[in-house]
Amino acid sequence: MKAHEDGAESTITQAVSAAVPGPMTALAKRARLAARTLATSPTSARDRALWAAAAALREASDTILAENAKDLAASTAKDAFRDRLTLTPERIEAMARGLEDMADLPDPVGRVLEEWTRPNGLRIRRVATPVGVIGVIYESRPNVGADAAGLCIKSGNAVLLRGGSESLHSARAIHAAMQAGLRAADLPEDAVQIAPDADRKHVAEMLGAAGLVDLLIPRGGRSLVERVQQEARVPVLAHADGLCHTYIHAAADHGMARRIILNAKMRRTGICGATETLLIDAAVAATLLPAIVADLAEFGCTFKADTQARAIVPTLPAATDKDFSTEWLDAVLNIAVVDGVDEALDHISRYGSSHTEAIVTADEAVANRFMNGTDSAVVMWNASTQFCDGGEFGFGAEIGIATGRFHARGPVGVEQLTTFRYEVLGTGQVRS
Repeated sequence: MKAHEDGAESTITQAVSAAVPGPMTALAKRARLAARTLATSPTSARDRALWAAAAALREASDTILAENAKDLAASTAKDAFRDRLTLTPERIEAMARGLEDMADLPDPVGRVLEEWTRPNGLRIRRVATPVGVIGVIYESRPNVGADAAGLCIKSGNAVLLRGGSESLHSARAIHAAMQAGLRAADLPEDAVQIAPDADRKHVAEMLGAAGLVDLLIPRGGRSLVERVQQEARVPVLAHADGLCHTYIHAAADHGMARRIILNAKMRRTGICGATETLLIDAAVAATLLPAIVADLAEFGCTFKADTQARAIVPTLPAATDKDFSTEWLDAVLNIAVVDGVDEALDHISRYGSSHTEAIVTADEAVANRFMNGTDSAVVMWNASTQFCDGGEFGFGAEIGIATGRFHARGPVGVEQLTTFRYEVLGTGQVRS
């Protein structure tokens, strides 16, 4: 067994050295080896690691907050972007609960996805397996490290984390808690690795790590995602901007519509599931729009409105075409008046990013028409777009919101971090 492991390590070392020169070499090698152990570990061990990591986060809460204070002191970010960086006791507790929720989920590894028998008696089944080594490149939100590590542990994957310079101290403190959880469960702590510092060269090394990192997930702004998509030699699971829309149809309950849009915009303005554009039906705009504007303005929201909306509320600033294409991540709401569901869908098709859309209506036929008419990863009926979140979907947490067309869409949880193999069971069959 030892000789086999030495040979495997030698092969991996050569591959890493060729593909990932520099300080990420050792991390990639160690993560690759740890992934083999984690992939075949029992469900109970991975669940114990998550429970122990949750306990370690709580125990280290004061340390994590102190490290986060260092990041905040060095940061020039304001408003929603600063909110993303900020940790509180409540947010640390939410991270810990998220890990415990993941532990309570069914094991995604080893699931028989489909099974059938051929006429010659061969039994064939498709079985879920871990992806391998997942690289996560993220920016200011330090909780991403805990969520990503937890989801990867649960799904039997090793993870290589590279956080942004603005959250470096926080990320390291969280990483220490995740490794403590692995040690407590007698699993290799190398299954969760983090870049040694915020040097941008580490990103380039991860992008070129073909054969070592099996999947890259960028979690950040447009420039980061675009760079990863353009330069990666590794498969990428990416998301576009969160240009989310809420459409209030003529048959909407007015009280419900006001509650939903207030929450969808203002609960947390800096998350990708926040509504950036309100589409309101012309049939109800004259009576409902002034109340909505007043509701949101009371909480500090500002607006960008089209001509029809400004005819109803003349104090609204004018919106440009660029405004409707902007992910504000702030207390700014675009407003457009539309004439029916088809015009709403046309607006979303023109400006949307295939993330999350919502309709508020009491008309089921219209709701179905809207949901079938958009190609976004998530579509909602009578609910806030801020529910587009792995925890709210019952995934424990998420590693991101995928807006592409392949492998995974919407919140990416443990099941989306698996691939599959085919197992063929015979009784001595040979091919003629």
